[in-house]
Amino acid sequence: MLRIVARFALAALLIVAGAAHLTVLRRGYRIAVPDWATRLLHTDKDMIVVASGAVEIMLGTGLIALPRERRRIAAAIAAFFVAVLPGNIHQWRTAAAAPGLDTDARRFGRLFFQPVLVAWALWVGGPARDTSASSR
Repeated sequence: MLRIVARFALAALLIVAGAAHLTVLRRGYRIAVPDWATRLLHTDKDMIVVASGAVEIMLGTGLIALPRERRRIAAAIAAFFVAVLPGNIHQWRTAAAAPGLDTDARRFGRLFFQPVLVAWALWVGGPARDTSASSR
């Protein structure tokens, strides 16, 4: 039961964060995008923010709407959290303020939360194999 609640909570977090990427916190998220990412992806910071927001919404929705794929989606969520870590490091190193991340301590503290998010995603994906009697 706890894993199910945690799965819904993670899905909600992703959907809300994704919606914020597309609306009210869009500028704040652009601050976290390193300049090298725009060169690597041949696009601008706004497009990266919009794309990552759309991905978050899709991953959060998929985690709930596609229960048979939850392990794969959870692994994709974990990979997404790893992929955005360079942006978090960039924001901390450049001391770029954003809503809720207006101090060095908060930006630095967020770096330690990233592994928690990765572990959370992997945990809500469930065990690697279903070992219950009903699956035999």
